[in-house]
Amino acid sequence: MSIFSLGKLGLFAGGVLFGTAGVKVLSGRTAKKCYTHVTAAALRAKDCVMETVTNVRENCGDILNDAREINARQYAEEAAAVIEDTAEEE
Repeated sequence: MSIFSLGKLGLFAGGVLFGTAGVKVLSGRTAKKCYTHVTAAALRAKDCVMETVTNVRENCGDILNDAREINARQYAEEAAAVIEDTAEEE
């Protein structure tokens, strides 16, 4: 066997060993507790973000309604001005 074949075989064996050890570490009790705490923190963060999104949506809705009321008043004033102008012309 050449040196390259032994090197590749060594790398393969090392990868298998490292992978097996990694699976053991990642599936251990301590790792599962860590995953649980990280997931719980992510859920709390999601709730906080969703609360902020809800507040922003409500504020946007209020702004939109106020803008519509302003436009409705302005259109009414413009219509009243047109009616007065036509009444004065007659």
